[in-house]
Amino acid sequence: MNALRVLIVLSVTLLFSSGLSTDRKFIFEDDFSSDVLDKRYWNYELGDGCPTLCGWGNKEYQAYTQDNVSVKDNQLIITATEQNGKYFSGRITTKDKMEFKYGTVEVRAKLPKGLGVWPAIWMLGHDIDDIHWPSCGEIDIMEYVGRMPNKIHTTLHTQDSHGTSINTKITTIENIEEGFHVYKMDWDAEKIQFFIDDHRVYTFAPDNKTADIWPFNKPFYLIVNLAVGGHFGGFEVDDSIFPQEFIIDYIKVYE
Repeated sequence: MNALRVLIVLSVTLLFSSGLSTDRKFIFEDDFSSDVLDKRYWNYELGDGCPTLCGWGNKEYQAYTQDNVSVKDNQLIITATEQNGKYFSGRITTKDKMEFKYGTVEVRAKLPKGLGVWPAIWMLGHDIDDIHWPSCGEIDIMEYVGRMPNKIHTTLHTQDSHGTSINTKITTIENIEEGFHVYKMDWDAEKIQFFIDDHRVYTFAPDNKTADIWPFNKPFYLIVNLAVGGHFGGFEVDDSIFPQEFIIDYIKVYE
């Protein structure tokens, strides 16, 4: 069976905790059972963002390479490395290949750790090239920075609130860096909810849904990456920690 299954019409019944619907359909699923990344649905983003967005807009240190992304033992592995004071890592997206409006994203992942790492599972509006960030909207399902151990960040960036967004929640979980955990986002026309291991940690449901406050009524695409340093990752990096791995066991998207 192919590693990546896009099942548009297969009905499945799933038990969701915290009040989520139990009748869902798969939109997308990747269990990384092949030995390569399926490029029908994934893109590699490469380089350091220059010349248009040097440091990827955050003064990050790393350059992204294809070699720092691998699929092994039924897992996606993004590895951050250091060589002679330079940093390398990986970033993949589903832009223009798998985009969707509303649904549940579920990712089982194991975090890297150490001063300077910044792994993330997030989404951007499909129209980013036309209206740009932050007007396109951004959904941060999971962000972690090594300088803040035991803390997971879930955030919405909009034209109304971006950068140090007010629409955010920091959840403290002792030893979140150990083992695998499930990060989930449930999104519909009224609200966006975030879960860690099926415990709801944050809900964004503004009453006033103007374009500046709620740009979440259109398709978005997925991004998975491991940054090093930067405004959020921190400008102090411990070179002794490398290599560090951000390991993804599976990614599922339901209607």
